[in-house]
Amino acid sequence: MLEPTGPLPPEIYWRRRALAVGVGVVVLALVVWLVLSLTGGGDDPEPDPAAAGVLTSETSTTRTPTSSTGSEEADGVAAAGPGGSSGGSDSGSSQSSTTSGSAGSSSSAAASASAVAAGQCPDQSLAVRVTADRPNYQVGEEPEFTIVITNIGTAACERDLGAGLQQVLVYSLDGSRRLWANTDCFPESTADVRKLAPGDQAAFAVKWSGTTSEPGCQAPRERVPAGAYTVVGQLGGLRSTPEPFNIA
Repeated sequence: MLEPTGPLPPEIYWRRRALAVGVGVVVLALVVWLVLSLTGGGDDPEPDPAAAGVLTSETSTTRTPTSSTGSEEADGVAAAGPGGSSGGSDSGSSQSSTTSGSAGSSSSAAASASAVAAGQCPDQSLAVRVTADRPNYQVGEEPEFTIVITNIGTAACERDLGAGLQQVLVYSLDGSRRLWANTDCFPESTADVRKLAPGDQAAFAVKWSGTTSEPGCQAPRERVPAGAYTVVGQLGGLRSTPEPFNIA
């Protein structure tokens, strides 16, 4: 059936068959195109509102609040003369009540932060730093800290650096527990106005007995065990970077 028969050569018959098939395909394509044109099948489909909504939906971002452990616990500090020892030196055994200490010094911090008198050096023109005289101590030793206030502004100005406006605080290494402050048991209110030229520094030495305390010094006191701790200095609303030290 497939082999062409007739008086002509087979190639002639094959060509005729190919031509017939080609014409048939063209005709079929024309018919399909005509049908689609008449029925509107070539129009673009309407966009799917649901799909569009998915593509344009907003992504919500959840922010985790950060804690500012210890930043609200500070109150005024007892200031000593440059290079001198402050009234914050303690003796005897003690125990700290962390919760009540935090609450008591929280309100004091707000008061001292707003206590900068008009015309005095603003907080933004000063920097506070505190250091320990050694990185390591033995249990029973009395660490000594130095708090330094520097005029980082471009003009000379005055600032009350008196006791009650300065504070040196000791925290656990992670900052979660306030263990001691030099004004807990020795609060002072004597003014000490200093004039600081640009770049001038005022340094104050504070000695710690190595025992815990809380504002008002009402709780029993206890010696701090061996471990890693940090010391922080504060002047009004200014707060230094925590400096680590160890008790072994």
